Amino acid sequence: MAPTTGPGRTPTQLDQGADTKGGVGESPLRPDGTLKVTGEFAYSSDMWHEDMLWGCTLRSPHAHAEIVSVDISEALEQPGVHAVLTYDDLPTEMKNYGLEIKDTPVLAHGRVRHHGEPVALVAADHPETARRAAAKIKVDYRELPVVHDEESALAKDAPLLHPDRDDDHARHVPHPNVVHRQPIVRGDAGAAARRADVIVTGEYEVGMQDQAFLGPESGLAVPAEDGGVDLYIATQWLHSDLRQIAPVLGLPEEKVRMTLSGVGGAFGGREDLSMQIHACLLALVTGKPVKIVYNRFESFFGHVHRHPAKLWYEHGATRDGKITHMKCRIVLDGGAYASASPAVVGNAASLSVGPYVVDDVEIEALALYTNNPPCGAMRGFGAVQACFAYEAQMDKLAAELGMDPVELRRRNAMSQGTLLPTGQAVDSPAPVAELLRRVKAMPLPLEAQWETVGGEPDVRALPGGLSNTTHGEGVVRGVGYAVGIKNVGFSEGFDDYSTARVRLEVVGGEPVAMVHTAMAEVGQGGITVHAQIARTELGVAQVTIHPADTQVGSAGSTSASRQTYVTGGAVQHVCRLVREQVLERGRERFGTYHPAWASAELLLEGGKVVTDGGEVLASLVDVLGDEPVEAEDEWRHRPTEAFDLKTGQGFGHVQYSFAAHRAVVEVDTELGLVKVVELACAQDVGKAMNPQAVEGQIQGGTVQGLGLAVMEEIVVDARAKVRNPSFTDYLIPTILDTPTIPVDVLELADEHAPYGLRGAGEAPTLSSTPAVLAAVRAATGRALPRVPVRPEHIVEV
Repeated sequence: MAPTTGPGRTPTQLDQGADTKGGVGESPLRPDGTLKVTGEFAYSSDMWHEDMLWGCTLRSPHAHAEIVSVDISEALEQPGVHAVLTYDDLPTEMKNYGLEIKDTPVLAHGRVRHHGEPVALVAADHPETARRAAAKIKVDYRELPVVHDEESALAKDAPLLHPDRDDDHARHVPHPNVVHRQPIVRGDAGAAARRADVIVTGEYEVGMQDQAFLGPESGLAVPAEDGGVDLYIATQWLHSDLRQIAPVLGLPEEKVRMTLSGVGGAFGGREDLSMQIHACLLALVTGKPVKIVYNRFESFFGHVHRHPAKLWYEHGATRDGKITHMKCRIVLDGGAYASASPAVVGNAASLSVGPYVVDDVEIEALALYTNNPPCGAMRGFGAVQACFAYEAQMDKLAAELGMDPVELRRRNAMSQGTLLPTGQAVDSPAPVAELLRRVKAMPLPLEAQWETVGGEPDVRALPGGLSNTTHGEGVVRGVGYAVGIKNVGFSEGFDDYSTARVRLEVVGGEPVAMVHTAMAEVGQGGITVHAQIARTELGVAQVTIHPADTQVGSAGSTSASRQTYVTGGAVQHVCRLVREQVLERGRERFGTYHPAWASAELLLEGGKVVTDGGEVLASLVDVLGDEPVEAEDEWRHRPTEAFDLKTGQGFGHVQYSFAAHRAVVEVDTELGLVKVVELACAQDVGKAMNPQAVEGQIQGGTVQGLGLAVMEEIVVDARAKVRNPSFTDYLIPTILDTPTIPVDVLELADEHAPYGLRGAGEAPTLSSTPAVLAAVRAATGRALPRVPVRPEHIVEV
């Protein structure tokens, strides 16, 4: 029996019909939009099976400890418990998994390396029964010294968190507790420094940010008659999950069938596995469907976070504002397991200069193994941390030169053809100076918006809001600017491709296209865009999007701003293959009656085959008849290459996106409270495939950057324990914190990309954070080298 979706509902096939043209460049309604805004959409936590069990995970209360013994006897005696599993119950020799480095144990063995690491699993007939049973598992721990920062990780006598590592990175790192190191050297930064009239340095820090998606980790595993398992899961990459799950279960990949269920946000936090293997193990052991749903507390331990970072920068410039050189060192805390840390290091290093022309650089970026929570992918992926530092440096350099900070940026802005520190030329539009000009030219919001017509303050618009902490006394306005550069797509030689299957047939007397990919729809609107592409390429009104699953080839991850580029490119490519089959069939059936079939440029428009002059040759219904046309193929963007491990040179990224922000803030300088009044953004998107969705992506990324600037941080103490794993203490922006976000969208086509598009979702997350901090610095005169900024950083204590 197939699972149901409980009280909510997810369309098994998402249709966009003939009531709108809805092609590329338009903004048709999202097929999932109404269900989501009315609360009817079924997320993975709504999945249900009539005879299912509930899974629960026992997690370590320590960040680093030896497991002396595990006693599960009392848990097994609990009525309603069907299974209790530990490391010793895993079915194969493959007991670890990981995105790049298989260093993450399915269940802890020998020792735990971070607070909240999974130690044991329970399956029971009720979730509360499972939780009570898990609490009865007795684990005897012997605490070990904690590695929690660079000093403790690289000390001569530092505990080695992975002493037996044999991954590809282990051979070129300076210490076993370094996950990956990437230097970049170009020109002669030392000699260039001697030519500088002004040199500024700075030390900066970025706190650990959580993706804070609203739908916690959840899924349903159903054992199958063939000995395999069907997994219904909220994830970002079905096939990556599959490659990690199947070996641990001891099953061939074809016996682990995965279907995407409703995803309540991701932002990188679902790239790694959470409960996928655990649910499958329990289902296979018990022979019953098993559902696991994390609560919010557990979710903070169940996925990776944004790498906290410490960054040191040096910039030099001539009196006229020309940057002479840049040196930097970026240290990322990767936590207990590698996750995506190597790729994050590559991004942080290669983008550490920012969108500026700097010929002489010395760069070092590295990620550490520590006993802090594992860190991996999050929107911006290494570029966020670097952008905060280099933009603070631009403001510091401008102040030292007595120059307008926007003018300094414009004088050094890269453009098409600029060579990056990696030696790669930017071979598509790079309108950095224009974005800065546009965002600065936007009208500023009125001063003192918190004053009413009668002059009485409206406390809702003041720092502190309805807490009524001020009526305007001590409130100072500040304005700040920032711009950032983000790569698009997978990089450094990764085989970045996507697969699409498209079927065109007659249903109910009209042509209908079916698009099938494994793309994870995580709220970004990919299913809408795929339908738009199919309408544009095939000239049909009705498009159905097949549920994403592993019965079609991989679509890669919904991350790196790549899905519209790569999976959209695959859909476009396969639609064109289908189009050629349709036209060939038409030539065979009707070509002898009309010479235009062979001689004219033929198009599919409005369900008809027409010439480029508009002459109708046949309807698609007549051409297709009772025989559908179908095609499936992979599509790849241009190949990239790994960065040299000594010099950092190489064609590492396929595309870049750029965004600029202007922040307007009001700061209560007596209490240290910040109100962000406006975050204006200008961004180049190449081609706005769906203008309304593009604007939403820019606004969403802007607010996520705002969160990092003034409120979001996972607090980890000196024992590497998480102190605020809840939305009570981990604060995220609400609508009351969201400022006005005017958006100016440029469309400068990238000739290498489908439709000229440019990945858009991540770039605004980079520049919004440093823009807010620049504005707060302008209001307070404080240096503020750390995010998130707190009241005690603003007010003298």
